[in-house]
Amino acid sequence: MTGQTVSYDADELIAEAKGQTGFDDFGELPFREGLEVLLETYDRNVVDPEGRKRCRDRVVMQLATRLKCENAFKTIPEIAEQDIKAPVFVTGLPRSGTSALLNLLVAAPDNRGLLQWEVQFPDPWPDSQPGQEDPRYPYLVKALEQTRNSEFAKIHYIDADTPEECVLLHAYAFDGVQLGFEIMLEPYRSWLLQRDLEPMYAYQKRQMQMLNWRNPGKQWMLKAPAHMWGIDAILKVFPDARFVWCHRDPLLVVPSINSMNKVVMGMYMGDTSHLDPAEVGRAVMEWYAMSLEQGLAQRASLPPELFVDCSQREFVDQPMAVVEKVYRAFNLPLSVQSRAAMQAHIDANPKGKHGKHEYDLAEFGLTRDMIDERFAFYTSDKRWPISD
Repeated sequence: MTGQTVSYDADELIAEAKGQTGFDDFGELPFREGLEVLLETYDRNVVDPEGRKRCRDRVVMQLATRLKCENAFKTIPEIAEQDIKAPVFVTGLPRSGTSALLNLLVAAPDNRGLLQWEVQFPDPWPDSQPGQEDPRYPYLVKALEQTRNSEFAKIHYIDADTPEECVLLHAYAFDGVQLGFEIMLEPYRSWLLQRDLEPMYAYQKRQMQMLNWRNPGKQWMLKAPAHMWGIDAILKVFPDARFVWCHRDPLLVVPSINSMNKVVMGMYMGDTSHLDPAEVGRAVMEWYAMSLEQGLAQRASLPPELFVDCSQREFVDQPMAVVEKVYRAFNLPLSVQSRAAMQAHIDANPKGKHGKHEYDLAEFGLTRDMIDERFAFYTSDKRWPISD
């Protein structure tokens, strides 16, 4: 299949995934509507022949993985018995230190992150037992080593054991922000904005139970800027959840996330010259302004003790002080071993270790005044530690 001959027919892709796996049960949680909207978005916006094939292949992989996960849920009853107790969700604007903070927290032996290899292969290998190494793991390690000098690695460094965003699990529900660029395109953007996110988080919980069965953890630590949309939904599915909210000046966030969005678009879509970069730039700014408005509005009606706030500058200057603040607020025991492990992580990961990420505001059709005006609701509110 090449060019426009690449088919985005949902029934064809579903049949292909069933043929690959030998399974046919996608489970009770909804997925078909999101699948069709996602495919329409790719079909309408991706014109590069190789890009069209990459996006199609990715969807078939998502469908096949969901089928394998549903088979595991049915055949391994111990998965449903896993207790996910009081998870901590790190959120806030992207590029505000959420990844760096999560990486540090998960360095502690008692903390359990959602790891890169797990979001790529959440389904258990046939007949595997808890604690066994997945035979797909070493292949992912090797593949990621080959991306070390990429532009994406300068923006968001990953290896097989790096904690990753929950949105990569949401993708198997055919919901949520997917790879992050789909939400800048129609019709997926408009569809997602009117979604009830509770089923998506119910699916995430099932996935976490499966991963916890495979590799048990004590204290789950999760993160994604997208959680700002779903504070209420998270608390319906995880009633004992707590949140760490990272803050940063939007003047630094908006061009940085635009730059990352451009790189990810290129990685998957290929040639994007048919898209107006200024239109995409404004869509990115608006998406994250809306997500912040939504999250802060949901937060306003909740007990303040569910939240810990920190600025990106505060974390860069005193990372262990931020850790101690989180542990105090949520009454978590900070052992000598955990403290030592986190300090070793800090020492081994100075800022900029993986290369400097360069970007230009004007490249995305934006100005400082536009960002100042759109985020005034946030920057003028003295409750939030935004200093940078």
